[in-house]
Amino acid sequence: MEKALGVLKRNKVLTPRKLYAIEEKRLAEAIRSSGFFNIKAKRIKHFIRFLFENYQGSLERMFLEDGGCLREKLLEVNGVGPETVDSILLYAGGKPFFVVDAYTKRILLRHDLISDNASYHDIQALFMDNLEKDVSMFNEYHALLVYVGKYFCKKIPCCEGCPLKRFKKKRGEGQQKRLLN
Repeated sequence: MEKALGVLKRNKVLTPRKLYAIEEKRLAEAIRSSGFFNIKAKRIKHFIRFLFENYQGSLERMFLEDGGCLREKLLEVNGVGPETVDSILLYAGGKPFFVVDAYTKRILLRHDLISDNASYHDIQALFMDNLEKDVSMFNEYHALLVYVGKYFCKKIPCCEGCPLKRFKKKRGEGQQKRLLN
């Protein structure tokens, strides 16, 4: 996605007003390097229309809204799911919502902290209910989980050197209690 963002910046279309004006087909071409570019272009256009219909195209105005209410509204935007919404709220809006991604779920599963059927909401609640609601802490926690997931807790685990290794029990060391069932 970084390459696609670079193209949008070079083409001077990385503002809400320019994204609103650009044709979906042209937007898709600009973000081609990100993969699934046609779907992503459609979703970006849905979000931008929402921004203009509800907040006159102003991100500042949008982020003045209460985080919980804004989250519910954003979840209604076609093609925008909880991870994207929470990323928008945390990183762009400075609102304390914990972002759950595939790395987070994989790490928690492998350390027997959640069950296989834990939902996005269940996993998010684990953090939101047990940590102070602090934007910089949520940002840091998420960044650390991404780091561990990217370099150690890969699809094929690479536990040697993992900073969480000492917290993982070896199989057969008794029944492990999962926090979410």
